[in-house]
Amino acid sequence: MRVFVNHKVRTLFIQIALCMAAAVLLSALPVVLGAVGGWPMEAVTHVSIMTAPVFVFLTGVVVLYVCYQYFRQQDSLMEEAVTQIREFISGDRDARIVCDEEGELYRLFHEVNSLAAILNAQVQKEGQSKAFLKNTISDISHQLKTPLAALNIYNGIMQTEAETGGLVTIQEFTGLSERELDRIETLVQNLLKITKFDAGTMLMEKRLENLSEIMEEVEKHFAFRAGQEEKQIVLEGDGDVSFLCDRSWMAEALDNLVKNALDHMERGDHIWIHWGQSPSAVSITVKDSGSGIHPEDLHHIFKRFYRSRYSQDTQGIGLGLSLVKAVVEAHGGTVGVDSRLGAGTTFVLVFPIITKL
Repeated sequence: MRVFVNHKVRTLFIQIALCMAAAVLLSALPVVLGAVGGWPMEAVTHVSIMTAPVFVFLTGVVVLYVCYQYFRQQDSLMEEAVTQIREFISGDRDARIVCDEEGELYRLFHEVNSLAAILNAQVQKEGQSKAFLKNTISDISHQLKTPLAALNIYNGIMQTEAETGGLVTIQEFTGLSERELDRIETLVQNLLKITKFDAGTMLMEKRLENLSEIMEEVEKHFAFRAGQEEKQIVLEGDGDVSFLCDRSWMAEALDNLVKNALDHMERGDHIWIHWGQSPSAVSITVKDSGSGIHPEDLHHIFKRFYRSRYSQDTQGIGLGLSLVKAVVEAHGGTVGVDSRLGAGTTFVLVFPIITKL
């Protein structure tokens, strides 16, 4: 029985049993003495009747004392447990109930300690979330300062030129202002998207989509820019490959990879987009012949707002690759990167095919 697991409970029952055994032996003592001393039966019976209540009373007193000592110890344990719980509630996150013995009560104490550990973990997680939110707000403020400061400068210049009739200068700085406004819009939109992923409110409407069609959409999206910058996007893949995904979000992730590649390429460079399917997975590869990523940055490029000290890109905000990672993982996939300075970068997206055995 589990009630006897605790040695204090076992000791209590043993002590009570010994008291009962002692009472029985003491009750039989007049009979033994009468037999040894040759007492008449009437005398033996009389002595037994006279001493029996005394033995019962003494036995009861001893049993009550033993029980009192046991329950006093239990009460002390409970008071100590209550004290530790109150200290934990008051803010002492290290407060714990001592539970170094076996038994049901100590099992309860252990579960209370486990609950305290879980609550501590939740508090720590909330603290990390608050710290992350604080850092994110700080990063957003920092990222917004640059385009807003530029807009203020451009507006000042345009006001001056409007007074002197400099229409060409006004047109030039209007274009620059539009670019900064697009930069702010991109920052805010990407932040909203990533926040929705974090909050679990982003709905994925997955359907069986043809990858070739998605790749053609991505290529068309950047065809004008690539032509203007004399860069080339090459599509290579099986036209029959279909993939269960959210079409718009998958295109969004690939757009970010292609845009990132274009930002780090020179005139005449190429981007190759390859896709294929094996029995166990669908893979998408985006490879460019651009400037590559510094080895120190490879393990950090998916972090939000991460900016390399080696990067020549002054317009990036450090959210594109974070969004790519979030979209890929939302589809149950993984994203890896391989890069060499001056030799280009390769991103590989792998999506396992889940089959029923």
